[in-house]
Amino acid sequence: MMFIKIILGLIGLGVVVFVHELGHFIAARLAGIDVEAFSIGWGQPLLKKKFGKVEYRIGIFPIGGYCKMRGENEFQEAYDNKKAEIPQTKGTFYGVSPWRRILVSFAGPLFNLIFAIVVFSVIWGIGFEVYTMDNRIVLASDIDPGEWYPANESGLKTGDRIIEIDGRPIANYHDIQEIIATNAEKNLVLKVERGGEILELAIRPNLEKNSGAGKIGVYYWADPVVSAVAEGSAAAVAGIRSGDRINRINGRDFPYTVAMLRALSDQPPVVSLEYERDGEIKNTDLVPSYTGEGIPDIGITYEAVRYHTPPYSPLGAVIKGAGEVWKTLVISVRSLGLLFRGIDLTQAVSGPVRITYMVGDVAAEGFGQSIGTGISSMANFLALISITLCIMNLLPLPILDGGMIVLFIIEIIKGHPLPPKAVYAFQTIGVVLIFGLMAFAVFGDILFLAQR
Repeated sequence: MMFIKIILGLIGLGVVVFVHELGHFIAARLAGIDVEAFSIGWGQPLLKKKFGKVEYRIGIFPIGGYCKMRGENEFQEAYDNKKAEIPQTKGTFYGVSPWRRILVSFAGPLFNLIFAIVVFSVIWGIGFEVYTMDNRIVLASDIDPGEWYPANESGLKTGDRIIEIDGRPIANYHDIQEIIATNAEKNLVLKVERGGEILELAIRPNLEKNSGAGKIGVYYWADPVVSAVAEGSAAAVAGIRSGDRINRINGRDFPYTVAMLRALSDQPPVVSLEYERDGEIKNTDLVPSYTGEGIPDIGITYEAVRYHTPPYSPLGAVIKGAGEVWKTLVISVRSLGLLFRGIDLTQAVSGPVRITYMVGDVAAEGFGQSIGTGISSMANFLALISITLCIMNLLPLPILDGGMIVLFIIEIIKGHPLPPKAVYAFQTIGVVLIFGLMAFAVFGDILFLAQR
């Protein structure tokens, strides 16, 4: 399963980077810059074929690719040879105007945005299935006694049904997660249904240091009705079947699924279950396994809420897709500020290993439900990564597209080319920064995979 996730992740991440490099490739050709090579994948070419001036390659490492433009490293040669200016030969990167270089640099991130809009538009045009839980909640403090969360301060209670947050209707738990996660440390107003009454409560989500997301301290309420049992799992060995309703665990009432975290918090080696099948009460024992974080796994999947979004018209789908991209852009830019607010960077900053795993994980989980769900889940996640890649590349940091754009704007303002020494120093700083960030991200990835 891990191998399948990695393969799916490599394919997905490769698509996003390929789209980015394709933007540079097309813009360079239109700007009059000769492209020497365009590769799908990195490393030693497995296949290569030259058409005109361009050599097309398939690299041995199937992650992304690159667009090699003629003369893009001439600043290095000019610096090494102590030249006063970078050569401006026709057909080379530095041989065109700085305005054209800006367009070529911007084209990569722009194609990532266009890709995201297209993907979201197709998804909303076709419609997609969402598997989530009900909008009824369980207080985390009921599972972890002694803990105190914003949900407790607001007056929420286990069994409440959140029907509105800041004027936005809530249909399921996914809606709750989306709004709370993107509104850390902001005052929100909840409308809650409790015992036939509608209450209005104020809440302010905490900033979760591990992820940078908002958190109020609630779980979803899901009735403990079994929808599937993993083959060979503890539950399967114990005779549990789809449709069974679990009533008690180790003598404790089991009103909702997350109660298992409380019932098995001391990690007992053997668990006694009381369950109901076709109106008959039965009992069985099983031997659970536990993750490194102490989370029990008995091989049971519970019934989820499943709904299919209505398909939009072509124009409506494009509008909806563009709206999703804009919303994601705003959230992503806002999230950059959280990096300086004390969050755990080893958890919040992902490198290529973790991103590859996450893409594959999302795809594998989706395909486990249905082919359509797998495709839409993977496409949706790739669109989100594409938007992130756009934003990160436009940051005004050396070696990134945004840093190159800054250099060319300075050149326009000064009215003459920048000296090779300045460009070399700028790019060297960028290499150090990027490699430092990559090393940090890979370290975080190693910690992440060690916990899988």
